[in-house]
Amino acid sequence: MHVAHLSLTDFRSYPTLELPLDPGVTALIGPNGQGKTNLVEAVGYLATLGSHRVAHDGPLVRQGAERAVLRASVLRERRSTLIELELTPGKANRARVNRAPVPRPREILGLLRTVLFAPEDLALVKGDPAERRRYLDELLVTRTPRMAGVRADYDRVLKQRTALLRSAGAAMRGGGGDLRTLDVWDAHLAEVGAELLGARLDLVTALDPLVRRSYRELSRDPGPAPVAMGYRSSLGEQVELTSDRHVLAAALQAAMAQRRREELERGLCLVGPHRDDVLLRLGEFPAKGYASHGESWSLALSLRLAAFELLSTESGGDQPVLVLDDVFAELDTSRRARLADLVAKAEQVLVTAAVPEDVPEALDGARVDVCAGEVRRVR
Repeated sequence: MHVAHLSLTDFRSYPTLELPLDPGVTALIGPNGQGKTNLVEAVGYLATLGSHRVAHDGPLVRQGAERAVLRASVLRERRSTLIELELTPGKANRARVNRAPVPRPREILGLLRTVLFAPEDLALVKGDPAERRRYLDELLVTRTPRMAGVRADYDRVLKQRTALLRSAGAAMRGGGGDLRTLDVWDAHLAEVGAELLGARLDLVTALDPLVRRSYRELSRDPGPAPVAMGYRSSLGEQVELTSDRHVLAAALQAAMAQRRREELERGLCLVGPHRDDVLLRLGEFPAKGYASHGESWSLALSLRLAAFELLSTESGGDQPVLVLDDVFAELDTSRRARLADLVAKAEQVLVTAAVPEDVPEALDGARVDVCAGEVRRVR
């Protein structure tokens, strides 16, 4: 799989852009603030319907424009697919596949798959649980596009149940309140939450050995990798985690019943996948707070490499597009060289860097200079 052509209209700093791309490595070179990250952000958005830089679509539309249009021609198994997205802040986005409209933008998920490395990845190790949950959930959707609907359903039910907890809690403090409706939403949250939780548990099980191996390759240590990946659920340690959705749903509903009074007092949903965390360990200790800066980088890179390997293996070798957004400037010489060696053979690698010297020799390939929102192919 590779992107053969990228076209943008009023996306970020680009009034218009037409950029042909080849398989192999393409380095996008330019000083900071010239628009090179905008290009790989557009590729990532077409793959995931989200940006690794902002949470909302507003900043993606060029100032003064009403909408932005992103198009990519994706070549997969010698078949070309044209993916189009129209972003209009304040309105529903629209999508087309081969010029034909699709009912919902998430219908395009899976047509283009990417794995992104970025400086923000350090937050996967050092940041809050929300960063690690997002890593899992985005990979879930890339791996199984129907999970986008599960995530949307969970967010909708969570929002509704939270609002109900707040209103019911206020009513109870005033001497009234009917909790029968809350019972219904408990069941809804347990059902869809079990689907999301079970998928996360399956994913962590698949990723753990790959993360260990990637870390070992990055560190060049022949011994057992000192890292491990696990999952911490809001259900507590006394509940044995399983991929059985019925068991998980029952456990979630029981936990909500047990903590109902606390939830009503606080007006918050205290049970569910939105309260969970991914456990990353370095030896006997949690990586967060104990890993050095270099170890944190190696672990963050290992998470991305593991995602790439998992997606490639499960699709019979159909590799996602690898995007390395200004990563090499953050790494020391040894990690830079090892990462380059590990990704150099991918079908398509898009690299951004401020200067050509930041791109390792192992990733020598096509070069596109980016300056003031204009692109020029050098080789």
